Amino acid sequence: MNVTRHFSDTRTAEGRVRILVQSAQFVLDAEGPGWQHRSVHRDLGDITLELAWLPRLSASLYGEVLEDMARRVQLDGALPGGGATDLPGAA
Repeated sequence: MNVTRHFSDTRTAEGRVRILVQSAQFVLDAEGPGWQHRSVHRDLGDITLELAWLPRLSASLYGEVLEDMARRVQLDGALPGGGATDLPGAA
């Protein structure tokens, strides 16, 4: 069975970034006024790098997403599928 689970959902006036867990992979769904992005990644480290390369994602939204991801990793402990919890760019 292929169950999709929300890992993170960060919303600001500048846009929204959702991270979903599906079949031991992470789905990145990002959007803002006039743009959207969707991609699949093997771990959270790949997601943070992908977010850093999105030209229309603001620095403040990026920072909030990293904070939310770090908070979720702390709360959830081990990630589904044994995904990496190293978050490049996170303090």
